[in-house]
Amino acid sequence: MISIDNLSFGYSDQKVLAIPHMEVKESEHLLILGNSGSGKTTLLHILGGLLAPKEGKVVIGNTDLYGLSAHQRDKYRGQNIGLVFQKAHLISALSVGDNLLLAQYLSGAAQDKGRVYEVLEELNLAQKVNKRVRELSQGEQQRVTIARALLNRPQLILADEPTASLDDENAMKVLSLLKNQAEKYQASLLIATHDQRVKDEFKQTLNLNTP
Repeated sequence: MISIDNLSFGYSDQKVLAIPHMEVKESEHLLILGNSGSGKTTLLHILGGLLAPKEGKVVIGNTDLYGLSAHQRDKYRGQNIGLVFQKAHLISALSVGDNLLLAQYLSGAAQDKGRVYEVLEELNLAQKVNKRVRELSQGEQQRVTIARALLNRPQLILADEPTASLDDENAMKVLSLLKNQAEKYQASLLIATHDQRVKDEFKQTLNLNTP
């Protein structure tokens, strides 16, 4: 599903990230560990087509991600990749439903209220569809960001520190939600975190901390 070869990224003479080779199979789950500054978020942004590497090749499925133009990458991401950012990046004045409809519009997909409601129902949020984002708890807002990531039925889900700001109970709920939804869509799931509570929940890990 994902293949990386000779990947590197950095600024000037400072190398932020270097991965000679990495593979993640279809439907596989991978936890990316590392301290702040180790390159976790950089790696997710590269895999999501948001940040071009300095060197190297990234293949998702049969697609050479950086062999595409910027416009083609945007379209590919909108159709195949779900992103869960560390911060919600929701518009607080809009309702939950309108935030998701806006996400569909910005990704170039048709606005589909039925699909929005379907995803919210899956995440036990259907009753919040008309609520303003600012009226939701932090845990509920995080679930809305997961709903947004699932709208396109992604084959790859990338989550950046999804549990960092949550208490133990909500952190485990969000983690379970991500894993269950990835299994439902038969999607590969990559979570980047420094949250040690998550470590025991994954069989496969990639540690980016330097020795």
